[in-house]
Amino acid sequence: MTAGIIKVGMADFNVTKHPGVLTTLGLGSCVGITLYDPLTKVCGLVHIMLPSSKAIKNNSNLAKFADTGIPLLLEEVLKLGASKSRLVSKIAGGAQMFSFSNKNDIMKIGERNVQATKEVLGELKIPIIAEDTGGNFGRTIELYSDTGILLVKTIGHGMKQI
Repeated sequence: MTAGIIKVGMADFNVTKHPGVLTTLGLGSCVGITLYDPLTKVCGLVHIMLPSSKAIKNNSNLAKFADTGIPLLLEEVLKLGASKSRLVSKIAGGAQMFSFSNKNDIMKIGERNVQATKEVLGELKIPIIAEDTGGNFGRTIELYSDTGILLVKTIGHGMKQI
């Protein structure tokens, strides 16, 4: 099923209705956040790079941050006919791609991205029903609009559906 594949770049987002597949490549410390309405089969994916837009001067790209990217994605899936009360989320990524000798939390971008993602989804009252986060390896994900299945592909760790 290659006809309906929609690529989502880094610090980017997209939404689709069935039939369609949303995919993003190269989730290292970045987090891929999906929203899915099982009734309307509307889905969305945002590939965030950083937890908060508040600490960055150049924050015009809303999709780059958890605090602005997730609300943006929510707005777009609602425009396509999703119902907020039915939305569920799956998340992947947030790896620690490099090891640091110091214990400075500022370098734990992946962990901070996952934490910020969970906080924003919690505030929006959107349940996370599955996640594949952490570790020290990258991920590629594909979200299928017909089932809401999130396929997670990793080098050296195989593939799994969540």
